[in-house]
Amino acid sequence: MDEPSPESPSITSQSLNLPANMSRPNLSLQTPSSSSSSSSSSHIDRLLNIGYNNRSPSRTIYSDRFIPSRSSSNFALFELSPNSNSTDNKEDGSGTYQTLLKTVMFGPDISGGVISPITPEKQMFSSNGKTSGSGNSASNYSPLTSPSPSRNIFRYKTETKKSMYSLSPFGFDDTLPGVVTSPAKTPRKVPRQPYKVLDAPALQDDFYLNLVDWSSNNVLSVGLGNCVYLWNACSSKVTKLCDLGMDDSVCSVGWAQRGTHLAVGTNNGTVQIWDASRCKRVRSMEGHRLRVGALAWSSSVLSSGSRDKTILQRDIRAPEDFVSKLMGHKSEVCGLKWSYDNRELASGGNDNRLFVWNQHSVHPVLKYCEHTAAVKAIAWSPHHNGLLASGGGTADRCIRFWNTTTNSHLSCMDTGSQVCNLVWSKNVNELVSTHGYSQNQIIVWRYPTMSKLATLTGHTYRVLYLAISPDGQTIVTGAGDETLRFWNVFPSPKSQNSDTDIGASSLGRTQIR
Repeated sequence: MDEPSPESPSITSQSLNLPANMSRPNLSLQTPSSSSSSSSSSHIDRLLNIGYNNRSPSRTIYSDRFIPSRSSSNFALFELSPNSNSTDNKEDGSGTYQTLLKTVMFGPDISGGVISPITPEKQMFSSNGKTSGSGNSASNYSPLTSPSPSRNIFRYKTETKKSMYSLSPFGFDDTLPGVVTSPAKTPRKVPRQPYKVLDAPALQDDFYLNLVDWSSNNVLSVGLGNCVYLWNACSSKVTKLCDLGMDDSVCSVGWAQRGTHLAVGTNNGTVQIWDASRCKRVRSMEGHRLRVGALAWSSSVLSSGSRDKTILQRDIRAPEDFVSKLMGHKSEVCGLKWSYDNRELASGGNDNRLFVWNQHSVHPVLKYCEHTAAVKAIAWSPHHNGLLASGGGTADRCIRFWNTTTNSHLSCMDTGSQVCNLVWSKNVNELVSTHGYSQNQIIVWRYPTMSKLATLTGHTYRVLYLAISPDGQTIVTGAGDETLRFWNVFPSPKSQNSDTDIGASSLGRTQIR
């Protein structure tokens, strides 16, 4: 669309945009006289912005937007008073916002309580005009603050490499009172090497046995051949508890939940109760026809699983050898665990079955048949009631999770190798699995995402045995390579601020017998 020529002596009202409520007859435009036509025409063109494409930076440019200045406004006319706190003719009291913005961008000024930007100049020079370096020369020169042509003043500094919470406008602890900040959690690092290794001669390479357990008194029990040895984690003292003789061997060990009583399952089918504090056998109970490879305590009740496919419930306060017999498995019982509330007993067998029993049943109340190999690895969650984890053998390789309250299968994780043991952390919602064919590894998992926190290696045979320390920080693993390895895998309880005697143990390799 063509614009009017700047040389035009007159401008009609049709070229003007008028408001809707203004009629054209009410508008008159006076035509300038011939003597002043040149200057008036130029003035009108400047007002209408006609013909001024080449604008000079020194000229005033008019636009269709009007921004008033209130510096000279007559507030008294409208019975208003200007902001008494404003000393710099600002339209609003934005001092608080400006202070917060400067604090976020430049940091707080701790010298006098006044927030001021920390610019590169302030970093180089102090208020008296001297450099802020700590040198004692006449010019107070400091190589840490002297500028150089190759230095980028906006380079990343060590102090700026913080967690993401420090980028928040409220990232300064002392700037805004009443605002509580919490640092973002960084991924926890799990040591990849054991802090202690014990030689355990004659530790059997048998998937169906349970030869290692850790007591609430911080004493580790290990079945080696026909003997049971105790290792005190505080003093590293080794004690020989018992010798079953040449005609028998140890197949399982299990500490009572409290006290110093240790149950020992034998190859002949008997279960012996030993008082570890006195190294004395207090009872021997019969009932099984074949070896006892699994033991689990619930207060004064001891459950024993055997190769004869049965589970015997024994009350050590009663004179009878057992008070009930649980039947349901079609093959050897190799896994037994009581829930933390002592209401449910989970059992796994070489028949690829996982059963759940209650305190009064002689038949399983829940049956899970999804595993395709022997179920030895069983662990109850201490964080969620009724949450049960189980692991399958070489032909299965899966860790499965169950909700026994709703009788539902929650999830399944294929680990890629035989699952030998499972144990849940008491301090965080994580668990550890040990594996056999063919990886021989130890994996720390975060639940429920089942993301791997760490994969620990070192054993050269299947990691068949696993126990956790009473403080919940350390695990011990045993394998057919005849070694016991101690790993720090879990964090300490929130109420615990100091290292335990276990974590303070020195590195080294000693012999348990």
